[in-house]
Amino acid sequence: MVEANDPTLSPEPRLKKPDWLRVRLPIGEEFRKVRSLVDTHKLHTICESGNCPNMGECWGAGTATFMILGNVCTRSCGFCSVPTGRPLEPDYDEPQRVAEAIHLMKVKHAVITSVDRDELRDGGSIIWQHTIRAVKSLNPDTTLETLIPDFKGQRENIARIIEASPEVVSHNIETVERLTRQVRIQAKYWRSMEVLRTLKEGGMRVKSGIMLGLGETKEEVVQTLRDLRDNGTDVVTIGQYLQPTRKHLPVVRFVHPDEFSEYREIGYGLGLDYVESGPLVRSSYHSERHVIAGVGRLEWLASREAASS
Repeated sequence: MVEANDPTLSPEPRLKKPDWLRVRLPIGEEFRKVRSLVDTHKLHTICESGNCPNMGECWGAGTATFMILGNVCTRSCGFCSVPTGRPLEPDYDEPQRVAEAIHLMKVKHAVITSVDRDELRDGGSIIWQHTIRAVKSLNPDTTLETLIPDFKGQRENIARIIEASPEVVSHNIETVERLTRQVRIQAKYWRSMEVLRTLKEGGMRVKSGIMLGLGETKEEVVQTLRDLRDNGTDVVTIGQYLQPTRKHLPVVRFVHPDEFSEYREIGYGLGLDYVESGPLVRSSYHSERHVIAGVGRLEWLASREAASS
């Protein structure tokens, strides 16, 4: 069997997807509208580049997660379908185009992410800062989540995000400590934790995400949730890893929905403010609900009371 740290073509057939991972094809007028806006404004979305299984649902609802700084990443993570290579020069008109697209879509909550730009001295943080400011200037009533890279842990670059003050700042830990070197080849588990802590110390509402099915154990997942809590994380998303192509890391296991529910309970029990856990959960899934502190925990407490009555 191919191990989780061997991102090569597997001689064995891929695991068959269970019924709970079936998704609807993207259709409908709202989907076509978003498709047109993305194309017209020459924008990239992680929905497409990341092969997100929820693209049909989200685009059909008129929302999308925009990806800035191009669609070529300087890193080569074993789970990610975004192309790796030498990116083009930053486009300093991009922030305004993103802001205008969000304005035309009339969304109340927007999500922005980016590729890693390790070749840039600022890691792309200046474009990030300009984009947040442009979106807020043109869309003052729109709340904003920013899913940022680690910027190699450089505080000057992280400070630019904090200064621009989006409602939520997310940085995904992606996997447990033991598997980080295989899954996020150029990243470091504790550096990402330090990024989350720095954001929290800067007054941000902090979010992170984990993928399951790469060979992690239950004990490792629970420890990761503890580490996230201890480093200031408010919101955690937990979802099933899906292999984009046979050149990417294989799925070791499809995690049953009941196990995702168990991790949700554990996360709340550890004191996390919002835990979104399910097979199809991705970083930006239902992200508009992650903005307001206390909402997830109150719903969890109410569900526990209802179950015990």
